[in-house]
Amino acid sequence: MFLSFHKTFPTNQFYGLLVLFLGLSCKKAPDLEAYTPTPYTLEIPKLFKEKLIDPVIPFDNPMTQEAIALGEQLFFEKLLSGDRTQSCASCHQPRRAFVDETRFSDGIAGTFGTRNAMPLFNLAWNYDERFAWDGKELGLEQQAFEPITNPDEMHGSWEAIIRRLEAHPDYPSRFEAAFGDDKIDSIRIVKALAQFERTLISANAKFDQFLNQQVQLTPAEQNGLAVFMDEARGDCFHCHGSPNNPLWTDNQFHNNGLDTSFSDLGLGGVTGQASDNGKFRTPSLRNLSYTAPYMHDGRFATLEEVIAHYSNGLQPSSTIDPLMKKVQQGGVQLSEEDQADLIAFLKTLDDPQFINNSRFNINN
Repeated sequence: MFLSFHKTFPTNQFYGLLVLFLGLSCKKAPDLEAYTPTPYTLEIPKLFKEKLIDPVIPFDNPMTQEAIALGEQLFFEKLLSGDRTQSCASCHQPRRAFVDETRFSDGIAGTFGTRNAMPLFNLAWNYDERFAWDGKELGLEQQAFEPITNPDEMHGSWEAIIRRLEAHPDYPSRFEAAFGDDKIDSIRIVKALAQFERTLISANAKFDQFLNQQVQLTPAEQNGLAVFMDEARGDCFHCHGSPNNPLWTDNQFHNNGLDTSFSDLGLGGVTGQASDNGKFRTPSLRNLSYTAPYMHDGRFATLEEVIAHYSNGLQPSSTIDPLMKKVQQGGVQLSEEDQADLIAFLKTLDDPQFINNSRFNINN
């Protein structure tokens, strides 16, 4: 190649071109490095590190400080609702472990849904990535889409929401900091919301401190734990886990004997399988003192009512979970003392630090 090139050009021209080429190649290349948001490493509690595998962080939505901050601002932002009166936090209130105090939450038009709001914490460890009571939302990002446009909830329009945020004095620069440019769209909004929600970690309850050898349980709490783990008494651990599972849920779907027939099909309405009718996702037992009312439809106002259901209120049906082994007797038939002690144990899973985090003391 060099020989043919040399034959084509006179020697002086060839060396002149060579010197020019070498000179250009030695010049400093322009700085084309793109802006990169600040990576964020999720703060994983000690017990979670010891007893769980890594949290679920999608490869196409890596966590960054800027996106998390944007997601937090959006979580409390009423511009995301159709009439600018509600935010995500309206139904997922921090002081109540990110749930509502009512059986059903009311939307912007005063209409009510048919299910109780689920709490938001430790979501990054839902390994099956099926969210909502019926598992219809696959992934935390997808879950964030639905309430914003649902006519019974925030009833917003993505087109209107994007225009509002684009006209806002703060949001364009916040999106640029989080994503590298100021483009605002629904994908980026839900990505930021999901990143913020993954930082909602509850892991400092009394029972966590007990496992970390910081405190002791009372005799009633100890008996309550024994009831919880005893297949002949509470038999709670199959669905809600044990001290080896700090999530206190299996995040699976069960028919726990609430009804003999179903007006709400639960998982069956999603899969289309009759064998899934009446199955709902197991909620975590953490923070129960703050998350009343209970069950997918909020039918139980107190923990006493919940325990009474499992003790003597089970209803048989074609899809009731085989784990409800004593359904023919109506339940596990706990004594009054065991019921009271079981509730005492469950309250050791409350995390006051989580609900009192000053980070979330935002006027909503």
